[in-house]
Amino acid sequence: MSDHASSSFATQIAQNSVFERFARAGYIVSGLLHLMIGYLAIRIALGVGGGTADQSGALAALAAKPGGTVALWVVVVALVAMALWRLVETALGRSTDPKSQGAASEALDRVKAFALAVVYFGFAFSAFGFARGAGKSTGQQNSAMSARLMQTGAGTIALIAGGVVIVAVGGYHVYKGASRNFLDDLKGNSSDLVRRLGVVGYIAKGLVIAVAGVLVVVAVGRSEPSKATGLDGALKTLGAQPYGAALLIAAGLGIITYGLYSFAMARYTKM
Repeated sequence: MSDHASSSFATQIAQNSVFERFARAGYIVSGLLHLMIGYLAIRIALGVGGGTADQSGALAALAAKPGGTVALWVVVVALVAMALWRLVETALGRSTDPKSQGAASEALDRVKAFALAVVYFGFAFSAFGFARGAGKSTGQQNSAMSARLMQTGAGTIALIAGGVVIVAVGGYHVYKGASRNFLDDLKGNSSDLVRRLGVVGYIAKGLVIAVAGVLVVVAVGRSEPSKATGLDGALKTLGAQPYGAALLIAAGLGIITYGLYSFAMARYTKM
């Protein structure tokens, strides 16, 4: 297929209203997962629940509900649609962006779109595992992968680099929330409620992501791959600190806030 034909096909996908609705449903799914993760974190803080406070924990909780398997397949479809939409943005750029933006800014936007596509495909794959009854703990997978990487010098360097990148991603979330740059992603004038949800949600999620990245680096330094468990490990590390229960509840509420903001993104995000 020629480049022109590929571009034309991608444009047709981008202009398909049905596909756009499925892609926007990805934000709703993301919001629901964040609500469940925040809820699980608060339960752990209160000592009334165990398990893992991360994506796999949320998917496992959903699978255990009546009709959970059907819901998980809906989750898979919505997340795949969102991932494909991000790939279209990677190829064509976002149609709502001003044509006057610089080449560097456009290139950065496409890189971020591709990174998000990878993330959503990863989420979809995890949900697919739970939908067919073969879901695995994300924390255990992260720990096992870290253990394998630590067996070689190159793997250790890659793991440290990955931890630094995760910290940077968390820092970017905090910056995006504090500076309110997320408003550039939304259509029209946002309400005070949407702005507040975005500020709190991005900062809270960014801080938790940054802690997860720090734990990766710490795990390498101490040769303890069991500490590199991702979001669940970050939240439980907060819970183990002085006033940990309060910190974990605050983090859980922050993640819930990001989930609520995701519902606003489903409606107002520029696509």
